[in-house]
Amino acid sequence: MPSLIRILSVSYSLLKQLSQLSLGSLFLCLGNANAQESATTDIVTDVSNPYFWLSCGLISFITIRKWQQIRQQNAIDIEQPAAKPQYQKVQPQTYNGGENSHLLIKAINNTSDGVFIADAHYRIVYVNRAYLRFTGETKEQALRTPLQFNQYSKQFEQKVKSSLRQKHHWKGEFETVAGNGIHSTVTMRIDAILSEQDEVSHYVGVFSDITERKQAEQELIKLANVDPLTQLPNRTYFHTYQEYQIKNAKPYALLCLDLDNFKKINDTIGHSVGDQLLRQVATRVESLVRKNMVAFRLGGDEFAIIIEGTPDVHRLTKFSQLLLDKLANPYRILGQEFVVKASLGLAFYPNDGKNPQEIFKNADTAMYFAKSLGGNRCQFFQTELNQEAVKQLKTENLIRFGLQKDLFKVMYQPKVSVKTGQLCGMEALVRFEHPKQGLISPKDFIPMAEETGQILEIGERVLQMACSDTARWVNAGLMSGKVAINIAALQFKEDDFALQVKRILKSSGLSPKHLECEITEGTLIDSPDDALNVMLALRSQGVQLALDDFGTGYSSLAYLKRFPITTLKIDKAFIDDIDKNSTDKNMVEAIINIAHNLGLEVVAEGVETESQLMVLSEFGCEMLQGYLFSKPLSSDKFEKLLKAENLSRTRSNIQDI
Repeated sequence: MPSLIRILSVSYSLLKQLSQLSLGSLFLCLGNANAQESATTDIVTDVSNPYFWLSCGLISFITIRKWQQIRQQNAIDIEQPAAKPQYQKVQPQTYNGGENSHLLIKAINNTSDGVFIADAHYRIVYVNRAYLRFTGETKEQALRTPLQFNQYSKQFEQKVKSSLRQKHHWKGEFETVAGNGIHSTVTMRIDAILSEQDEVSHYVGVFSDITERKQAEQELIKLANVDPLTQLPNRTYFHTYQEYQIKNAKPYALLCLDLDNFKKINDTIGHSVGDQLLRQVATRVESLVRKNMVAFRLGGDEFAIIIEGTPDVHRLTKFSQLLLDKLANPYRILGQEFVVKASLGLAFYPNDGKNPQEIFKNADTAMYFAKSLGGNRCQFFQTELNQEAVKQLKTENLIRFGLQKDLFKVMYQPKVSVKTGQLCGMEALVRFEHPKQGLISPKDFIPMAEETGQILEIGERVLQMACSDTARWVNAGLMSGKVAINIAALQFKEDDFALQVKRILKSSGLSPKHLECEITEGTLIDSPDDALNVMLALRSQGVQLALDDFGTGYSSLAYLKRFPITTLKIDKAFIDDIDKNSTDKNMVEAIINIAHNLGLEVVAEGVETESQLMVLSEFGCEMLQGYLFSKPLSSDKFEKLLKAENLSRTRSNIQDI
């Protein structure tokens, strides 16, 4: 009895191993000799068919044969199992051979995967229901069809059959058209079934329709690599693409693109309009992209184009200008027209870098250099630009450090009345005093602060300190004049700048009549209507307004007439040679006369010699400022100057005229 149990257990195990070859392989014992006669008979589900019982007998026969082979080869005593390892005793279940075979046949016929069996000559002898559902064929049609791939070339079919002959298996994934006409993706595996003589008797194939899975994968890939707003490849795909180019040593040019003043649209009109604008920008960029180019959106208003192949500077210059012109055309959104231009930067692999990060950094550096030159232009990367970028980065970090440590101070340069020789006011000048580097020149940090926006915080601090100092001196009776403070263009464009001034005046206790805001012509040119509104708001508070550096910009007389300016400042460039050059002398005289005719006071900047003072006095200039009288002083030293009874040097200078 134990021997019988052991035999049944081994038989069951062998059946299980045989079934693992592929679904349905156990039924290949049906015999190929009768394949033609049984082609139109349902041998799979008809239990009354004699082939069904023949199959059961064959399975039992093969099981016993396998057991005998194992016993002969390994000399296994199935009645004396080894003591080690200890196996759990399995209670064997009694199976009826016919019932078990019938169950396996039903399982194969009802599986969701398509199953087919072909003989050694690739003639189909069995298909299950999933096969028929997918192909749309009837069983009769399927069993008359040889194994072939009609939608692919003969070479593909030969490759499959060659693999089956040599390796006894083939697997692959391919596109096909299902019986319902739908394009599908199928994964298939075909295995050879060998006879006792190790000859191929049949092939069993199993395939699955993985179309939905592939679509889901494609969607995930798209989400990971495509920008949802513009449908352009995103930053992730951009980095992957660059790495591929460099890994394969393929030369290319990288063009970085950034929109000029895009933030203004987002801040003033809204992000929804900004998004629509970005979509239109992407469309225009794509319209110019050629076969050897790929466009990307990196984020925000930043785009990139990779141009494959050895760079041709002439062609790239032409393409860049074409792109700039295309982007500069007006955009129409919600009935409004917008004009947004761009700055471009170009770097080449391998000339400008050996890895993706370096190429991108250098193209980005060139782009920002183009932006610093006024935008709407293209700049090629040069080593000098990188050195300048490093310097700018250091300056930016230096400014950030100065703001954190409160290292920005205010110094005051006196203004002197030509008539009385008395101090009648001063100009507040910001200075940056670093604990290790000492005094840093404004020309080294002001431009960078304006570019990064740090000037907003610096300007507010200067305004607060200057108003507080002036209020203290006015309340102490030390002065009755005005403090002039330079206002950066970025400050003046802030919507709440007039309110900020009002708040600081209130907190410092300074009367508005003691404050004069100095602005340049450039501030007025960018947006004259907005500038006028801010100026009117300041004037309504009682704050004075001065136009600084007059003569160096557009010098528009229309501005003098239109804007509520109270003072005109003549730039030092006209004062330097006023006593030597008749042209400069005549120009200064004309400026002073125009200002007086418009009811404006005039301040001459940069007065350094007695002869300059004499000419300005002759022309009736009201106030003078420069090293002839005093260099900028710290608040402590300026307070000492105020406490002095008079400016002995200034009085004597003016009395001598």
